[in-house]
Amino acid sequence: MNSITEKEKKLNQTLEKLRNLDFVKKRSLPELENLKEQKNQLEIEYKQLFKNYTFLEKENLKLKQEFEGFKSKNENEKRIEQKFSEKIDELNQETDDLLDEIEKWQM
Repeated sequence: MNSITEKEKKLNQTLEKLRNLDFVKKRSLPELENLKEQKNQLEIEYKQLFKNYTFLEKENLKLKQEFEGFKSKNENEKRIEQKFSEKIDELNQETDDLLDEIEKWQM
């Protein structure tokens, strides 16, 4: 993510420099055309990078939400398992108590 930010910053700086060029100065026409082409290419790259960045941000948010859903579901399942284990323990204790009572009555 850091490299995208750095690229975007460099592209913005370069675009700003190209926009601020004084085209009135004496320059040869081929050099001027080359600079315009470079400027256009940089703007295209910038737009594509920004589009990709926006897409990745949306995907990241979507994945975070999915993760939170899975996390919540997992926590609920663990709570249910814990309650179930507690109920089993209670039933085992009651069974042991009943068996003890039966043994007392049989004596």
